[in-house]
Amino acid sequence: MPELPEVETIKRVIEPQIRNLTMEQITVNRPEIIAHLGADEFCQRLTGQVIDHMERKGKYLIIVLKSNDRILLHLRMTGCLLVTPPDCPAEKHTHLVVRMSNDCELRFSDTRRFGRFWLITSGEEDTYSSIKKLGVEPLSADFSMEYLYDKLGMRKKAIKECLMEQTIIAGIGNIYSDEILFTARIHPARPANSLTCEEWGSLAGLIPQCLSFFIQANEISAEEYLRTKGQEYRNTPFLQVYGHEGEPCPSCGTLLRSMVIGGRSSTFCPCCQNEI
Repeated sequence: MPELPEVETIKRVIEPQIRNLTMEQITVNRPEIIAHLGADEFCQRLTGQVIDHMERKGKYLIIVLKSNDRILLHLRMTGCLLVTPPDCPAEKHTHLVVRMSNDCELRFSDTRRFGRFWLITSGEEDTYSSIKKLGVEPLSADFSMEYLYDKLGMRKKAIKECLMEQTIIAGIGNIYSDEILFTARIHPARPANSLTCEEWGSLAGLIPQCLSFFIQANEISAEEYLRTKGQEYRNTPFLQVYGHEGEPCPSCGTLLRSMVIGGRSSTFCPCCQNEI
């Protein structure tokens, strides 16, 4: 599933290509991807509207219209957003196509069909998506050691699970929780309430630092993004531990191990990230 760095990358690639354009025609090939208002009303309401800008909240993309209507999109596992020329062959699982006023097309494809759109009209309270339940943005000024400790300091749950709780920190998933904990030299299975003040301070600094690093590492041009169908940047070569089980630790050479924590696989170095 795309996490905060990938979703931010998509926003940065897509936004300049659709800003200030009019949505002239919307085609929904699979109505179930429209979670609110319903596919027909979704298309009718959006036709003729002008895009103002895009935002990101956690793993959500938000397209803000000049009318102040908002389109929310969660990519889930395999969702992909592309801006293409009209004659570009469509991906096999293309579920939504928006023809823009410059004749380009904004296309959403999703092999596993879990991705969802919500259209929240101007002045309407969003009680449909889960975006209001999200915790603090880790790249915002509201993110701090004090916030982390207040929310997680007394928890007995493994710190790996805590970092992935979207109601606490928005946007961190399996990939970057591994990378953050490796950088902080904290074992992923340690109970959150076992962390020292120094370790909470380290996490508070390293979380935005790591996420910002990977946003930069994922940087890609619009041309390359389209050429690779929005996929190539996701498996960045800069990952130190995620997906590298059985390989030497990049810091000490010990073979990296993997264990299941909260139903998710977690890769770590048994030497650098001592469980004690």
